[in-house]
Amino acid sequence: MYAIVEIQGQQFKAEAGKYLYVHYLGDQAKAGDSVEFNKVLLVDADGAVKVGAPTVEGAKVVCEVAETLVKGEKVLVFKKKRRKGYRRLNGHRQYFSKVVIKDVIA
Repeated sequence: MYAIVEIQGQQFKAEAGKYLYVHYLGDQAKAGDSVEFNKVLLVDADGAVKVGAPTVEGAKVVCEVAETLVKGEKVLVFKKKRRKGYRRLNGHRQYFSKVVIKDVIA
């Protein structure tokens, strides 16, 4: 059984026992806390597919926060204007939260 769930504007495939790296949840949840996501867009229960319009009624995904703050890989942003001597190098690391899916309720 799996579900397509929207978490902070992004869609994820959620299956019980899997890990997800979602955008940083901030002060909403600490490590070990239980979090529920109610924006379930699709549920597949052994071939029986329910598609929401826009969400599936009564469906939710229950997660546990494994790590509150995880840093992503560094992305380098390089800007240059040729023949002008203008060069800028900037780095960015996105913050994520690691959650483990406990249950998909449909």
